[in-house]
Amino acid sequence: MYIIIVGAGNIGSNLIERAVTDGHDVVVIERDEERATAASAAYDCLVLNADATNNGTLREANIDRADAIISTTDVDAVNIMVMLLAQEHDVPNRVSVVHDPEHLPVFEKIGVTMIENPQRLIADYLYHSVQYPGVSDFIELDDKTELVELTVSEDAPMSGQPLNTAQESGNLPEGCLVVALMRDGEIRAPRGDTTIRAGDKVTVFTDDTALTDAVAAFTDNQS
Repeated sequence: MYIIIVGAGNIGSNLIERAVTDGHDVVVIERDEERATAASAAYDCLVLNADATNNGTLREANIDRADAIISTTDVDAVNIMVMLLAQEHDVPNRVSVVHDPEHLPVFEKIGVTMIENPQRLIADYLYHSVQYPGVSDFIELDDKTELVELTVSEDAPMSGQPLNTAQESGNLPEGCLVVALMRDGEIRAPRGDTTIRAGDKVTVFTDDTALTDAVAAFTDNQS
């Protein structure tokens, strides 16, 4: 895949490293000379020290070849302009960071896949880590529901519990559904007769009202 990444700050640098490691063809556009030099030294890819809102820069980056463009700057106006230019060049996958929620309709109108306010995402992740120590990962699906990943503790109420009787027994709260399970390094689709074991890593769909009880059901590490 041919990917253009705009911005080599904290977010951009992590993306560059991931994309290069995965073997993609990557071109980086960074306006700041110091950041551009650092990225060029650190990663095996083409780095342009230039303005990505300039059509000439995008042509130099061979934007017409691009399968995707990701804009990670901390200025929404720059990200919007980059996305508009990418749209003109028919780049199929356009992704951008969005810092101000008021700008979301603009990005939506031009068909951009958005990552909203990464600083808030980090804050939410850290908050969940403190509030729910048993949660190893989570994804907010909307304002009321999320997916959480938990490792089942030995003394957890759900340890040794078949899923088809879990809610009837009161061990699994209403509003929770086990959607995936990893055991011995293998991902499985849980069924009604699946028995949860200590050490299993489960992914649970839950609404916010049941989140605390869901975490308590699979761990003995309650907050």
